[in-house]
Amino acid sequence: MNTRVEIQGRLGDEQVTAVLALVEAATESDGVRPLNEHVMLHLRYGGDPGARAVLLYEGADLAGFAHLDPTDPVEGPSGELVIHPAFRRRGLGRLLSRAVLDESGGHLRLWAHGDLPGAARLAGDLGLARVRSLWQMRRSLFAPLPAAPLPEGVRLRAFEPGRDEEAWLAVNGLAFATHPEQGAWTVDDLKRREQEPWFDPAGFFLAVRGDTLAGFHWTKVHGGDREHGHEPIGEVYVVGVAPGERGSGLGRALTIAGLAHLRSLGLAQVMLYVDEENTGAIRLYEALGFTRWDTDVMYRK
Repeated sequence: MNTRVEIQGRLGDEQVTAVLALVEAATESDGVRPLNEHVMLHLRYGGDPGARAVLLYEGADLAGFAHLDPTDPVEGPSGELVIHPAFRRRGLGRLLSRAVLDESGGHLRLWAHGDLPGAARLAGDLGLARVRSLWQMRRSLFAPLPAAPLPEGVRLRAFEPGRDEEAWLAVNGLAFATHPEQGAWTVDDLKRREQEPWFDPAGFFLAVRGDTLAGFHWTKVHGGDREHGHEPIGEVYVVGVAPGERGSGLGRALTIAGLAHLRSLGLAQVMLYVDEENTGAIRLYEALGFTRWDTDVMYRK
């Protein structure tokens, strides 16, 4: 069968449809989505003009896809890839990975979602080392929530689209100044998410001290698929506090306010992502009843 690799910028509508179908097949097979939210948004709306799509075909069939993103000028490009379950165990993952490594100049940081054994074997074959781990943690929303009063002089209100973008981006940038992805968000990144079906400003809490934004908790609801036994689940999407508010208890209060909101929607569970090295955040989440559920891993040379 004719195997070929194509490297492009932004994909056409038919190609996007084929990639999304491949992603759904892999998700159903593996129990974990192979591409992160950033890549999925890029597929649907476009994104950084420097990003590249690597398409692997077996004849006329799309057998694999990889996304190469120039997200960090210091650390180098990051990438994610997936092989359709029907085309696995043929060496195509290695072929696609090498095409992506060549396109990146060999400096690729490669994400693998779910810490699957096949991804670890492939990374080893390519000489890539495990350099970062991102935990997914979960907790039941049926379990009691502790009380957590806001610091004196702070009140909560909902995010207002068209009004709060610049103030939120400023605090987000300060709160995640050392985070390689979150701290680099632009107004376009924010507005793309405001276009998503899941976006609900009622679940996007801003903590305000006077007229100044002190912190925030943006929640999210993953729709699920009850027909196939997948219940909706809430997410602690992003929690951040301004540097001057650290140590005040605002982060804990914001987290609990968001959990209470998600429980009020009738959801049974909530999830979040946190870097394995962020031990302070992990201690907070464990104290609130979260436990480790799964792990995403970054590999690089």
